[in-house]
Amino acid sequence: MADALRVAIVGAESTGKTTLAAQLAPRLAHDTGLRVAWVPELLREWCDRSGRTPLAHEQAAILRAQHERIEAAAAVHDVVVCDTTALLTAVYSRLIFNDRSLDELALALHGSVALTLLTALDLPWVADGQQRDGEHVREPVDALLRELLVAHRLPWAVIGGAGPARLQQAVNAVAPLLRPPAAAGLGRFTRLVANPATTAAWYCDCCGVPEYERALRRR
Repeated sequence: MADALRVAIVGAESTGKTTLAAQLAPRLAHDTGLRVAWVPELLREWCDRSGRTPLAHEQAAILRAQHERIEAAAAVHDVVVCDTTALLTAVYSRLIFNDRSLDELALALHGSVALTLLTALDLPWVADGQQRDGEHVREPVDALLRELLVAHRLPWAVIGGAGPARLQQAVNAVAPLLRPPAAAGLGRFTRLVANPATTAAWYCDCCGVPEYERALRRR
């Protein structure tokens, strides 16, 4: 369905994106009765298959393929939980290759996302084969993601904590985008299109200002 609710999970290396996505999708399906899909990160499969990380000229194809997976899931589900989007590919292109050429495309593709969940840097870094560059890249990646989210006024929330607490934060962040239908007894939730400034209760872990409010201030 074209109006599927897309929730993106982005963040630096080893911040629990995949674990959170894998937990959030079934939790939302259970709580709402909606058809919820989890779209895994294509880069992980690419690195496992190729035995290396991608080169600069290979980033664009990965970016587009990730988006195509998300849109394919959105066509047949009510909610899509995305384990990264084109936005993260663009951030790594900036950081690793000093290449900003993917920014415009990534932001356009990410525009269909209703809410971006940024995983906090409060989990320990763990090596993961070919895919991870090292703990030293976590803060720069986090900073670049925040820069893009704020500069382009995208709705986002920082998700922190460990285990069930991290999952519950994500559930609480998504909840304002869903509401029970007016008709009683349907047992389903429908999309709530609302002003983010009135629905956000999530605060920046750096400055304590609501993320939605920070974005709206820049209009």
